[in-house]
Parts: sequence; structure tokens; C-alpha cells
Amino acid sequence: MEGSLYLIVAIVAVLFVTFAAILSRYKRCPSDKILVVYGRTGKNATGGVSSARCIHGGAAFIWPVFQSYSFLDLTPISIECNLTNALSKQNIRVDVPCRFTVGISTEPDSMTNAAERLLGQRQENIQDLAKDILFGQLRLVIATMDIEEINSDRDKFLANVSANVEAELRKIGLKLINVNVTDLRDESGYIEALGKEAAAKAINDAKKSVAEQNRFGEIGKAEADRDKDIRIAETVRDTRIRTAEANATAVEGENNAKILIADSDAIRREREAEAARKAIAAEKVQAAKALEEAYMAEKEAEIARAEREKATQAANIVVPAQIDKEKAIIDAEAEAERLRRLAKGEADAIFAKMDAEARGLYEVLTKQAEGYAQIVKAAAGDPDKAVMMLITDKLPELVKTQVEAVKNIKIDKVTVWDGNNAGNGNTSTANFISGMMKSVPPLNDLFNMAGLNLPTFLKGAATEEKNTEAGQQDEIVEEVEK
Repeated sequence: MEGSLYLIVAIVAVLFVTFAAILSRYKRCPSDKILVVYGRTGKNATGGVSSARCIHGGAAFIWPVFQSYSFLDLTPISIECNLTNALSKQNIRVDVPCRFTVGISTEPDSMTNAAERLLGQRQENIQDLAKDILFGQLRLVIATMDIEEINSDRDKFLANVSANVEAELRKIGLKLINVNVTDLRDESGYIEALGKEAAAKAINDAKKSVAEQNRFGEIGKAEADRDKDIRIAETVRDTRIRTAEANATAVEGENNAKILIADSDAIRREREAEAARKAIAAEKVQAAKALEEAYMAEKEAEIARAEREKATQAANIVVPAQIDKEKAIIDAEAEAERLRRLAKGEADAIFAKMDAEARGLYEVLTKQAEGYAQIVKAAAGDPDKAVMMLITDKLPELVKTQVEAVKNIKIDKVTVWDGNNAGNGNTSTANFISGMMKSVPPLNDLFNMAGLNLPTFLKGAATEEKNTEAGQQDEIVEEVEK
């Protein structure tokens, strides 16, 4: 049993260790990293041997011995490129301070390039490598554009920079996220002159616009004053007309209002009367309903009170009586069960006692029968001899019994008046003693009363028996006289 238990524990331990090892080789990729599995990774899309398998989001099982893994960080890298003395298309040297934001690309081909060229590199090394590419491409873009174009059309400049830089960065697995050009400067002051020219032009345009707006303001003011006077005159005329119309309308409206008021009063009084009638009727109906509901509530209350009283009486009388009844039944059943058990115990005791006595008597009789059988067997199967042997065994007890019969007779308390006239040659005392001895049953008579015959060797001849008895009587008499 213990061996089987140890085997089960060992199997469970092996399974647990195996499962833990499998779980430890199952790697999940965070959202801000790329999981690179290298080693034996199979073939790529073109049928060649794949140098690495890149996973962005998800997980992969890393086979022990055959494969290993590492992570590429997708955190953006900010690179400051302060390009100086870059030669433009007009052979004018300019300074272009820029800030680029790059990061590892999550496109399949770019991830493979990053795994091949950037895996294991520190961020400083990646930043230096990207900075070299950015400087070169930025100089190339500036060399293909005029200063006016760079300064005025920044979107085109940024688009050209992004196109050239993106293609080069993709070769090492990077991606351009943002380009920010802060300012442009040149040694000859051409850009500054362009700025001043643009500023002067803007100022002149603004002054011209202000003068035009002032002229337009004076004309507009005169036209506004004229329009204002016309509008005032028209307004006064319209006001008078509207006032007259309003007065006429007001009188008509007043009359109509009085008519409407009278009609409204009549309707109001009629409705008030109807409302009063309905209110009185409703009050009476509600009062009747209230009385009915009150009576119903009182009826339900009385019914509930009766039920409560009934429940109270039942709880105070019926329930205790029921409990007493059940208790009496349980006590009676318990007493009956006790009496049954007691009677059964006494019967079992009597039965056990009688059974023990019967078994004891049976054992005694059985042993006696076995003893008698052994005696008969010892007497060679002759019953007379067997009886003779039993009597011989009991003969001392029989003689003892006869002796006990006269042992306790108080001879000194017996008074015998001897007249010497017995007639048989003996004295009265001798006759008394002889009669008393004859009153003791002889041994032969005892056997005859028991249905047995005394053996002949114990009987003797009649004369011998008589002589013996006579001798015994003489001895007794002598003892008495003494």
C-alpha cells in the first residue's frame, strides 16, 4: 500500500514538474514589445531558411534546446538632428535644426529586418545608427530644393524628408513617426532678407487695406445717414396709421371683449352651478362609500379579532391539551414498553433458571445412569449382583439409621413397674426393652417395604436371627440395668 502511494506521489510530481516546465516555455508578448524567436524557426515565405520569427501581440511556445527568444522594445526614440552648412540647390548653405521621432516598425518585413540588425543593441546604439541615416537623407533632400521652396512650402519639404528617410530606416527595421523642423538659417542672410521682404509686403498690403476700408467707411456712413432719415419718416407715418388702426381695433376689441365677458360669465355661472351639483352629489357618494368602507373595515376587523381570539383560545387550551394528550400517550407507551421489557426480562430469568436446573438435573441423572450402567457392567450384567453391590455400599448408612432410632432415647427417664409376672420367664423390664427393640424395623423389613429382597448371606437362618435378637436384647437389658 505504501509503495503504491509513493508511486502515485512520484507520478504526480513528475507531471507537475513537466507542466511547470511547459508553462515556463510558453512566452507571452506585451503590446509594447516584439517577441523574437530565433534558432530553428522553419522556412520563410520565399522558401528559404528563416533567421527569426517575430510576434507582435500574442504568445508562442519556445522549444527547449532548439529555440530561444528575446524582446525588441517598441518605445519611440526622439533624435535631435541639428544639420549645419547643408548645401541647397542654389548652392547656399543653410542650417536646418530638426527633431525626428522613430521607432521599431511592426510590419512583418520590417520586424524581420529589426530582428536581424537591432536585436541585442542598446537604445543609444540604435539612436546613433538612426541619426547617421537621418543626417544623410536630410542633406540629400535639401540639395534637391530651393531655399524659397524649403522656407515657404514646409509640407513639401517634410514630405520629401519623410519619403527618403522612411525608405532608408525600413532597411534596418525602423519607422519614422514624426518630423519637426524648428527653424531655417543661412550664412548669407538670404532667408532673413526674404523674411524682411515678405514683412514689408505684408505691411504695405495692410496699409492699403486700411485706406480702402476708411474710404468705404465714409461712403457707408453717408449712405447710412440718408437711409436713416428715410426710415425715420416712414416710421412716423407708419406709426400714425398703425395708431389709428389700433384705436379702431381697440374699440371693436373692447366691445367684443365685453360680449365675450358676458357670455363667459353666463357660462361660468352655469358651470359653477353644475359643478356645485356634481360636487354635492360626489360628496354624498363619497360619504356613502366612506361609510360602506368603514363598515367593511369594521367587519373585517371583527372577523380578524374573532380569528385572533379563536387562535388565542386554541393556543391557550387546545394546544396544551394536545401536548398533555401526546405526553400521556408517550408516557403510557414508555410504561408499557418498560413493563414489557421487565416481563420479558423476568421470563428470560425464569427460563434461564429452569433451563439451568433442568440441565443440572439432566446432568445428575445422566451421570447416575452412567454410574448404574458401570455397576451393572461390573456385575457381569446381573441385576441382583448390581443391587447387592449398591446395598453393600449403603449398608453402613442403613445400620447407622437403625442405631440413630434408639440413640436419643432417655433411658434414665423411663420408670418401669416390674411385677415379675410376665409369664414368659422374663421380667417386665426385659419385656419392655424387647418390645421397644422390636418396634425398630429390622433390616429385612426395610428392604421388603422398598420392594427389595435382602441377600441370603445377610438374612442368615431363622434360629440364628432369633438367637441374635435375643442376644441383642439381653445385652441391651444388661446395659439398662447397669
